[in-house]
Amino acid sequence: MPNNHFLLVYPEFPETFWSFKHTLQFIGKKALMPPLGLATIAGMVGKGYSLSAVDLNVSALSDAQILEADLVLVSSMLIQKESFLQVIQRCKELGKPVAVGGPYPTECVEELAGLPSHQRPDYFILDEGEVTFPPFLRDWEAGHPKPLYRSKEKPSLERAPIPRFDLFDLQAYNVLPLQFSRGCPFDCEFCDIVHLFGRVPRTKSPTQFLTELDTALQVGFKGNVFIVDDNFIGNRKKVKELLRALVSWQEAHQYPVQFCTEASIDLAKDEELLDLMVQAGFYMVFLGLETPMEHSLEEAGKVQNLKTNIVESVKKIQSRGIEVTGGFIIGFDSDPPDIAEHQIKFIDELAVPTAMVGLLTALPGTRLYDRLVQERRLLNTATGNNTHQLEMNFIPRLPMQRLIQSYRKLLREIYKPKAYFKRCLEFLNRLPKKVMFSTTYHRSGTFSFQNMAILIRSFFKQTFSWYGVSYLFYILRALKQHPNKIVQIVSFAVQGHHLLTLTRRILQTKANRTPYTVPHVQKRIKYDTVHS
Repeated sequence: MPNNHFLLVYPEFPETFWSFKHTLQFIGKKALMPPLGLATIAGMVGKGYSLSAVDLNVSALSDAQILEADLVLVSSMLIQKESFLQVIQRCKELGKPVAVGGPYPTECVEELAGLPSHQRPDYFILDEGEVTFPPFLRDWEAGHPKPLYRSKEKPSLERAPIPRFDLFDLQAYNVLPLQFSRGCPFDCEFCDIVHLFGRVPRTKSPTQFLTELDTALQVGFKGNVFIVDDNFIGNRKKVKELLRALVSWQEAHQYPVQFCTEASIDLAKDEELLDLMVQAGFYMVFLGLETPMEHSLEEAGKVQNLKTNIVESVKKIQSRGIEVTGGFIIGFDSDPPDIAEHQIKFIDELAVPTAMVGLLTALPGTRLYDRLVQERRLLNTATGNNTHQLEMNFIPRLPMQRLIQSYRKLLREIYKPKAYFKRCLEFLNRLPKKVMFSTTYHRSGTFSFQNMAILIRSFFKQTFSWYGVSYLFYILRALKQHPNKIVQIVSFAVQGHHLLTLTRRILQTKANRTPYTVPHVQKRIKYDTVHS
């Protein structure tokens, strides 16, 4: 096997609300989580290969590392596009072949295939790697790899290998990503998950999941675990089996980790499921709350949000001791001109400290994208960053500049320091008196030496910041009312530093003025499925 050294490269993320860059500085970490996709692909490579990995969010990539490799493997999300293209160009300039995969190449293969040769990947390994990577590997070993590997097959997750997290410096990360399921039973118009993974959630067995967890802990990870499923509760029966196994595992291991994940709002309707999540050590769940406007929810096909009282559902989850982080969107065709005011009131009622608000974006592979192409309203390919790029990639029903102004107003109001800390205090009030896990960024709910160090850094940096008065009022009031929740109080403070800092920077930038001319929209090329 002459060509036997693979270099795995993960592109850099731009600074966004999701990066939590300014929060990580308080806790001594370089990035939020290691790349699960690349770690999984690495788990499929046989012992006859040597592997190395570089996460550009943690360390730089040298020419020597590229030159040492026989093949460079790059995985990317759309938001990493700029760094992704730079990596490819560097590798091509140094004469090294590049294979790419992940959500961005899978959804935008036509765009990438049309790039000049010095920027174009040599091999596309798309869709789900458990299906497309093994045939590529066989062809590579035989000396005749094809330029494209695709498959519509939705494989059993029993085929997923144990991720090779040992290739990454786990001490540089705050959260460990693990996956239990793929797919979602709901088909929201703006979401690409169904297109990528289907509507029938596929799951791993509890044994398989716990083996991955044990392996990560054995190679040195210390922190919390983010179960990256797009809807963790998509298969209720299977997830309850996992949770029961997690409860037993936690008890046997004295609760070394806590969990966070993403789910749909109907989580609040299942008492048993909520109880199991609390017992298993879940401290946070991200929900797609989107909007208080029913017509906009109907338009988006967000049927699960129409079948419940969202505010009461969120309160119920919070009352169990689980923090709710929410996603919110403006820019639906049905949004009224005063949508910002509705969203501000909605977020305040929900008492969701971390409100990820974005302009509606038409992602490739979504029903929204296809509809806007048909209506000739699509302007350009999305960047994947809908939280603070002040532009839209389609022509909305409301005047675009008015929507962008509404978005700026919404951000300004919900991330005024006083408003943010008010939501934090209200959330703390909604928690039960005894919270099993009161941590967002730290491994232990006890006030350890590490937590003391974070508190000291927070006090000196945030007290003398531009929002110092609001910070001190929050800290003093929260400690007086909830002295047993000091870890979570400090956690919200340092988390707020990122959100408030980035919002202030966004509001100081001028909105981009996207032209209203509709370019020719290239038809999606239908590639033949490549089977193993």
